[in-house]
Amino acid sequence: MPQRRTAKKALRQSKKKRERNLQTKQNVKDAIKKLKKAIESKDKSASETALTDVYKTLDKAAAKKNIHKNKAARKKSRLSKLVKEISSK
Repeated sequence: MPQRRTAKKALRQSKKKRERNLQTKQNVKDAIKKLKKAIESKDKSASETALTDVYKTLDKAAAKKNIHKNKAARKKSRLSKLVKEISSK
């Protein structure tokens, strides 16, 4: 355990940041799961609305630097490709 007052404060801050970062990453995972479920059910409108939610959560996570911006772009590209396959069929 930290002894100094500043070290205690730093520990409190890092715990808060960790919780916030984990919650952001979990939000991304949940949005992607929701999209994949919509894709499996082959529901075009639900998958398109879920895709916009995924875009939003990925952009927020990239802006907060929880994930790298290129990783967000890669995920958005691959997921939109899946939705496009449903639309074409």
